[in-house]
Amino acid sequence: QVQLVESGGGSVQSGGSLRVSCAASPYIYSSRNCLGWFRQAPGKEREGVAFIYTGGRATVYADSVKGRFTISQDDAKNTAYLQMNTLKPEDTAMYYCAARLGGCGLSLRSPQDFSYWGQGTQVTVSS
Repeated sequence: QVQLVESGGGSVQSGGSLRVSCAASPYIYSSRNCLGWFRQAPGKEREGVAFIYTGGRATVYADSVKGRFTISQDDAKNTAYLQMNTLKPEDTAMYYCAARLGGCGLSLRSPQDFSYWGQGTQVTVSS
C-alpha cells in the first residue's frame, strides 16, 4: 500500500520561507514515478504546484511559483521536499503531496491524474 506522509508547513510572514516534506512508500521510489504537491485554498480548485520525476531529476513547476519554490528529493530517504521562498499571502493553502505511477510529463497534470494522496499540511502566509 502506498502512503504519503507530509510534514512541515506552518505560518510565516510575507517574504518568509517554509519547507514541506513528503515521505513516500518505497514503492514510489522503486520505479520511475511522479511525486509532488498540489495546493488548495478555500473556495478554489486544487492546483498543481511542483512535481519531480523519481527516476531522475526532471521537474515541473506552476508559473506562479517558478523562481520561488524548489522541489528536490532524497532517494535514500524516499522523501521529496518543497522549499518555498519569498512566500506571498496568495500562497496560503492546504498543500497536498501526491504521487502517480509513470512520469510527470512536460506540463502540470490535473489532480485526476494522481492516484495517491497525503493528508495535507497547512501553509499560511500573512501580509
